[in-house]
Amino acid sequence: MNVAVVGTGYVGLVTGTCLAETGNSVTCVDNNPDKLALLQSGGIPIFEPGLDVLVTKNTAAGRLSFTADLAAAVRGARLIFVAVGTPELPNGDVDLKYVNAVVDGICAALKDAPKGNPGDRVIVLKSTVPPGTNRAVSDRMAANGCAHIEVASNPEFLKEGAAIDDFMTPDRVVVGVRHLAVGVVLRELYRPYCTETRPFLVMSPESAEMTKYAANAMLATKISFINEMANLCDATGADVNAVRGGIGHDQRIGFQFLAPGPGYGGSCFPKDVKGLIAVAKKLGVTLRVSEAVDLANDAQKEVLFAKINRHFGGRLAGKTFAVWGLAFKPKTDDIREAPALTLIDALLAAGAKVRAFDPEAIANVRTLYGDKLHYATGATDAIDGADALVLVTEWPEFRTPDFAEVKRRVATPVIFDGRNLYATAEVQLRELGFTYFGIGRGAS
Repeated sequence: MNVAVVGTGYVGLVTGTCLAETGNSVTCVDNNPDKLALLQSGGIPIFEPGLDVLVTKNTAAGRLSFTADLAAAVRGARLIFVAVGTPELPNGDVDLKYVNAVVDGICAALKDAPKGNPGDRVIVLKSTVPPGTNRAVSDRMAANGCAHIEVASNPEFLKEGAAIDDFMTPDRVVVGVRHLAVGVVLRELYRPYCTETRPFLVMSPESAEMTKYAANAMLATKISFINEMANLCDATGADVNAVRGGIGHDQRIGFQFLAPGPGYGGSCFPKDVKGLIAVAKKLGVTLRVSEAVDLANDAQKEVLFAKINRHFGGRLAGKTFAVWGLAFKPKTDDIREAPALTLIDALLAAGAKVRAFDPEAIANVRTLYGDKLHYATGATDAIDGADALVLVTEWPEFRTPDFAEVKRRVATPVIFDGRNLYATAEVQLRELGFTYFGIGRGAS
């Protein structure tokens, strides 16, 4: 099937590449000349495990190409995926200017195209958009003389760091359509990825749009809940790891997204929770749970600094802190809304120095902070002379450090473990002379 994907960000590039991998002819469109040149030369603009291999493979096979010519790409495509950014506005609303600009460009290219049957040409909204956007886009198309082009919704459920596997073996595929024929076309596109246990779910566009927001709000709720329980464990002397085991084995609750930490970040959860709240307010609906989740997460990002500040009696000026992990999660270079940035900002404001290391996100952090930080070349380089080690992101290479070597390198043996990565080694750490702080580790 001939497919165009507009936008080569995280969602668009993964979508286009994976569709090409299963035999479709995919043209990815982007108006950023630097990004386009990188893609056309065989590079990729993001870090996602395995994506570079698939891009190279499918480009060489002639199934995947990149262009700035939107009109040419969409004229030759049956399915046109819109996968551009939907940034958050200051009031929490979702900014649809990029979606609308692409839709206008598509309409200009296809206004005079032959009018066929539903499913012959379909715009597929892959970007995360508020409920009602599909209808608004359809109305916009009709007003511009393109009522003959169908608009479907197909939200993405990709985890950064595992996006290829999520696309190839999805928990489910959700599409929102107004005509059965459009659903049939999309079912055929997704047939290689769906099975009885990985269903293809067809619903209204409004329901599909709402599903995306509801899923992310639910996962964010689990994270904020366990973080609040961890804070209470610190105050009561309980151990959140024990509590997590006690509730996680309840099949109604489970363990996924129930790990305490310094708050969630990334491009999805923060924006989508706020976006959902904003949509509800416009409709006169109060989302008390989601509002609380958002507030709880903002507060959780301050927890690590509060522990550090309390331990050092508020005297942080001139002290040096090693920060391991800058991306909002492992296996990505994405630092959007990353808890590490909140910590770094607070440390710098208090007059402290920061030696930072992350396997992939250093370049992105450097664009924000310039020479305000020391950018370590490795984990051991970061801890040299530090007054404390702060682990924020649980990259695999941080899991089993040589603690004796860590103690030799740091100025004072203090560890603030934002992911409870070293909880099982706490006794060993104390025997080595470390002062150890976890999240919700009130009693070992």
